[in-house]
Parts: sequence; C-alpha cells; structure tokens
Amino acid sequence: MLDDSVRMLVVDAANVVGSRPDGWWRDRAGAARRLLTGLAALREHLPPSCDVVVVLEGTAKAVDDNGFHNLRVLRAAGSGDDAIVAVTAEHDDPAEILVVTADRGLRARVEALGARTTGPRWLLDRIDSARNA
Repeated sequence: MLDDSVRMLVVDAANVVGSRPDGWWRDRAGAARRLLTGLAALREHLPPSCDVVVVLEGTAKAVDDNGFHNLRVLRAAGSGDDAIVAVTAEHDDPAEILVVTADRGLRARVEALGARTTGPRWLLDRIDSARNA
C-alpha cells in the first residue's frame, strides 16, 4: 500500500486513536501524543519523499508536539474531516496521497478527489513493527 508513489500520508488521528479501546477517551491529548510518538518512529522507516501529516481535532489539539519535527501536525480549526479533505484538495496530485481513516464518509470524499485510503489497522501494525525494529 505504501510504495514510492505515495508522497503524503495523511492520518485522521481521532479515527486511528479511537480504533483501540485503550482508555484514550480519558486523556485525548495523551492519546494523540502516543500516536505522534509512534508515527515519529514509523517515519524513520518511510521513504524520505513521503510527508506525514497528522490531523488533530477537539481536545487532542492541546498535545505538545515539540520534538516531532519529522511530522507535520495540523490542528483542525473545525472538523478534522474537513481539514483532511482540504489538505488532499490542495495537493498537486491527490493520487500521491494515502489517507488513514475508517470513516466511510471521509473515505468517499478523499477518494472522489483521487486519493487512496486505508484503515487504522494498517497504520497501527506498521507503527508496532517500527517500534519493535
């Protein structure tokens, strides 16, 4: 799924965090930080040409993202889904984007623009592998 044609990996943080029932709802900023930490580890195993964009919304936006210089953290002003669609639409070639979400409505919106999608399990498995590498 992630080959050299993918130039941008866009992560729907709320959707990915929410896919694991690990108590994330008690500390959304803490859950976002754990995701950023995992993505930073994964980033080291991705092609240098691939930009990683993590979209945060709601109380998860309070996370301190200092130290995650290899990721682009986008704090959605409103809907995280709308921010992801905007990032996709602004890219020169949406076919180079892989969006990670299980949200069917969001998938339909970004796929209509030409982006590809995959679910949270795909990403979480790669994060787990990167942490164990």
